[in-house]
Amino acid sequence: MDPETLDNLIESFVLREGTDYGEHERSLADKVADVKQQLKRGEAVLVWSELHETVNIMPRALFNG
Repeated sequence: MDPETLDNLIESFVLREGTDYGEHERSLADKVADVKQQLKRGEAVLVWSELHETVNIMPRALFNG
């Protein structure tokens, strides 16, 4: 996957899923970097939904496909 496409997908995911309730709010760039590292370590996976024609990011432990 093109690196820019991956960055855009991760950013979209973070904006859709990420709400900070911690003591210190983290920047979008930090959250994107965290998700990218989770993907590299295999802790998260990209999941394509043929039905909805969308890509999502899921924790590997929750993915049943």
